[in-house]
Amino acid sequence: MNPLFIDIRFLDLIDIFFVAVLLYALFRVLRGTVAINILFGIVSLFLIWKLVDALQMELLSQILGAFISVGLVALIIIFQPEIRQFLLALGTTSFFTKLGEKLKFLSLTLREKYEHDIDPIIVACQHMSESKTGALIVITRQNELSQYVDTGSPIDSTISSHVIENIFFKNSPLHDGAMIITKNRIKAAGCIMPVTKKQISAKSGLRHRAAIGISEVSDCIAIIVSEETGKISYSIKGEMKFRVSPQRLQSVLIEELGITGDDK
Repeated sequence: MNPLFIDIRFLDLIDIFFVAVLLYALFRVLRGTVAINILFGIVSLFLIWKLVDALQMELLSQILGAFISVGLVALIIIFQPEIRQFLLALGTTSFFTKLGEKLKFLSLTLREKYEHDIDPIIVACQHMSESKTGALIVITRQNELSQYVDTGSPIDSTISSHVIENIFFKNSPLHDGAMIITKNRIKAAGCIMPVTKKQISAKSGLRHRAAIGISEVSDCIAIIVSEETGKISYSIKGEMKFRVSPQRLQSVLIEELGITGDDK
């Protein structure tokens, strides 16, 4: 056998295909979360380990191998919520149907394009700011936050300033939780968000802490209207910007969501 060439069997091709499907399914579950960076790091480390092993660098190969073996336990702990979500999805009959449909265009459109109607959101935030109505609106991007959607009441409505204001009206049963907007639709309201553990201003309420918390673990944009002051704030990547005007909020959404003139 020529050492410059590697014998590839038909079973090897099947093996590669199933690994690719598994990695793609994991990517669909983890995309838009901080966990996706950890996944890329682990895959990169594994490939380096295999390369070092193929080059017969025994000492480095053993070190990397031991590190990866121990890392599997840590991996299960770190990815516990995502693994649970993946296994739940795997148990549904529609999982493989949906996955097959997505694999048809494996040109991998990693960023799905859809229209963004932000004007009703801006109008609602301005009205709620004037009336000092507390609100937490979460706009998803790559990560659709389905595990948090399930904690609230399903809405699945087109975006309307009247709908947003009615949901956050003080006597509404859903006004305390978060509203989640995905793919230009209000998916759910009254959703429970994770709360950040970092130290923030003592004047900030639970909504602000929840906004930072959900933006720490995903790529969403969280908008807050303070019930005490009526001021509008937003959080992206765990960073909070306080006391922004409706005009500034509109500019941020246009920039962050990549809205063009055709989307408005």
